[in-house]
Amino acid sequence: MSTPARDAASDPAAALDTVTIRVLERVRQAGTADTPAQRPRRRQSDRTLRSAKASPGEAHEARSLRRVFLDMGDSYRAYRERTGAPVSAAVKSAAERFRRERNLTSLTAVAASLDQVQGLTW
Repeated sequence: MSTPARDAASDPAAALDTVTIRVLERVRQAGTADTPAQRPRRRQSDRTLRSAKASPGEAHEARSLRRVFLDMGDSYRAYRERTGAPVSAAVKSAAERFRRERNLTSLTAVAASLDQVQGLTW
C-alpha cells in the first residue's frame, strides 16, 4: 500500500521539507557564484575572518549560508516596505539564532519563518 503524497499546504512537515529543499538549492547557487567577478562585494563577517581553523570547504559553505541569509534579509525588508508589515517576532528570533549558530538548520528556520509570513519571495 502506498502512502499519499504530503500536501505542503496542510502538512507542516511537508512545508518544512519544501522550504529545506528550496534553501539547499539557494545555498548551492550561492556557492557556485563564489568567484569575485560573479558575487557582489560584501564585507566578510568577523566570525568568518576569525575562523582560520576552518577548512576551505567549511569557509566556502559559511560564505554561501551567509550570502543566502543576507539575500533573505533584503527580500524581507523589501516585503515589509511594500506591505507595511511590522517585524515578525518569529523571523527576528530565527535570524538571531542563525547569527549565533550559522548552519543550514538555523538558516532553514529563517526561511520557514519568512515563508509563514509570506515574506519569502522564492
